[in-house]
Amino acid sequence: MHDHSDPFWRRFDLGRRLLLLALAAAVVGLPINNLFGYAVLAFLAVVVFVGEITHSARAWLTAGALALLAVTAHVLLAPPRIDEGHNVFLVKEADNALLKGLPPDVYRIMASEFDKLYPPERRCDPAAGGCWRSGQGPDSAFAFSGDGIFDKGEFSRRVDDIDFADPVWLRLGFTNEARYNWHNETSDVKRLRRDGRFWMGLHRWHLMMPYFVMYRFPPAFAGSQLCWQGDVIWEERAERFTLLSNAAWACRNIETADIGHRIFGLGFRPGTLAMTLDPPPVLRTWQIAHGALKILVLAAIAGLLVSWRRRATVLPFLLIALCLFVIAVQDASLIGGWRPLDAGDDGLFYEGTARDIVRNLLSGNIMEALRGGESVFYYGGPGLRYLKAIERIFFGDSNLGYLALILMLPFIYLALCRRFLSRHWALALTLIFVALPVGALFGTSFFHYAKWAARGFADPAAAVFALAGLVLLVRRPQAGGRAFGVAFGAGLLMAMAIFVRPNLAPFVGIMLAGGGLAALYMRDVRRVAGLCAGFLPAAVMPLHNWYFGGVFVLFSSNATIPELLVMPPAAWGAALVEMARLDVTGPHLVRAVKQIGVWLSGPAETLAMVPLHAAAIVVLVYVAYAGKRFDPWLRLIAGAVLVQHAVSLIFLIAPRYHYLAWLLTFLVNAAWFETVGTAWLRRQWPAWYRRMRRQRLNLALAVGLARLDRLGLPASRN
Repeated sequence: MHDHSDPFWRRFDLGRRLLLLALAAAVVGLPINNLFGYAVLAFLAVVVFVGEITHSARAWLTAGALALLAVTAHVLLAPPRIDEGHNVFLVKEADNALLKGLPPDVYRIMASEFDKLYPPERRCDPAAGGCWRSGQGPDSAFAFSGDGIFDKGEFSRRVDDIDFADPVWLRLGFTNEARYNWHNETSDVKRLRRDGRFWMGLHRWHLMMPYFVMYRFPPAFAGSQLCWQGDVIWEERAERFTLLSNAAWACRNIETADIGHRIFGLGFRPGTLAMTLDPPPVLRTWQIAHGALKILVLAAIAGLLVSWRRRATVLPFLLIALCLFVIAVQDASLIGGWRPLDAGDDGLFYEGTARDIVRNLLSGNIMEALRGGESVFYYGGPGLRYLKAIERIFFGDSNLGYLALILMLPFIYLALCRRFLSRHWALALTLIFVALPVGALFGTSFFHYAKWAARGFADPAAAVFALAGLVLLVRRPQAGGRAFGVAFGAGLLMAMAIFVRPNLAPFVGIMLAGGGLAALYMRDVRRVAGLCAGFLPAAVMPLHNWYFGGVFVLFSSNATIPELLVMPPAAWGAALVEMARLDVTGPHLVRAVKQIGVWLSGPAETLAMVPLHAAAIVVLVYVAYAGKRFDPWLRLIAGAVLVQHAVSLIFLIAPRYHYLAWLLTFLVNAAWFETVGTAWLRRQWPAWYRRMRRQRLNLALAVGLARLDRLGLPASRN
């Protein structure tokens, strides 16, 4: 056993934790696309990061052997799986892959049902943008599925069970392919319908696209009972199919004669198709034993390598539970489902392009995969498509990778608050950020990030990367020679933030420049080298545009289009001239005033919040330029946030573009209020201040925060 205080081992502490999680992921198996496996890994991740990791070589070798044993057992002893194929169904006049690939009887039945719902004489004009007839149809009988990358079978994927009543939870990946970018205004075949009632989080989205799902059972499933509601096409004999329609539930046994035959479910009418399978007891026992083996191996690995206290997990699990509750109310499909994304949204573009990237990788077309669907980046989040492609590989057709990133946000925010605030203030601000919608008016709340993550946008991911890089950048120096590694991590995360959302470049540039100059002043060459090396991948964007497009574009080409560059510097110059002339009705001055009003309305997008946000900007200026009593890093953050806010005066203002700026504005204002504001209140109104401190609610909150504080926070700021 090695001494934990040995700097050599401390240097690789993060690496050991990540290696342990990699072993656990290997035991669970890729892709991690079911909630049970994901929950087990999430629990283990909390344990790993709150506990102490052993340095014993014997323990690591034993854990590695157990993981290898579990992976081998998964390959050799895994229960049989069901072949599944699925796809959208469209009647196309030319290049109809469904007509060519589906059995003739099946296609005839499906086409008849399609014509009943979408009569030819009522179909949208193919010349109209957003009509389903103007775009591409399926390119194969069965769609590509991210779940089938490692275990595809003959069709789309292979599954362990059948149990669905809502296609959102069936996770049909093809629904978010870019070719199906149909607009409700022009297309008679719709993509989705949203249920806006707040209690409908589990069933917020209704798939309107006509689809089918097909199953073929291996011999081990003989004796199963398949139940369904809706329309099913059953292969009675080879290439002989019968349509079975049931408005109520009906069941039928899977006989030996049905093995190898195909059973199609038709989801043409929204909300009508539901299917469930009851496997034989022997097979169910086999499946349970196979899952139990994984749990036992994971428990053994954790027991060998991690020493942890249960009390230390209370705060992390509380934050995770609060986050999941907020997500479930907002849009539960982020937690293991697959919602159809909105037509015309950036999210549909990123997801559709990511699926093309993965398919190109699998077919060996590496350069086309690297091109990422554009020779010159246009959309404002170049990096998200590649992150989404990685998510498909590791998490299949689910958003569980993005969910993991979003669940990290409160912990990153807590670490950043702890750097500049007292323990109780940091914890209170984090709980407010997660659980209370105060940020809807000022500073942003967790539900903002969950909402846009569920829509597949880049802004939440970029905020997570930027905040994580900021935590590493502003942390106080540690013993043990880790300056290069920490600085490299900070630079890399900041580069990722820009790659995912280039509009964060002003903030990132100032923070890294300030950190580099401070390191040069202290002659910390390793830190400077780490920041430079970590940030180097940001050069991928201009290199991509130069290599594939033959032009030099630093980030993305949409930065200068009039729709985004609404108030260029020349317009501000003209507004100043009009103001000097006292031309209060001048067009440029009117535009400038409107731009400022929209900016200061903040995340709430209401003019009532303009005075509060204006006061917050004044505090930023004070902290940045006059607040010598504050931490120099906080002053640098205030200055960088001011510059980031200045972007709002030039470009189109959409609240999600500026969530990070307002969140950090809230942090700086909280630090100012704790340091300056409370002292001023205590001096000006001492009696009132004492009464407020002694109120029962304040005392109860203080006690609660103290208890949580003892459970989960480190003893000192880092």
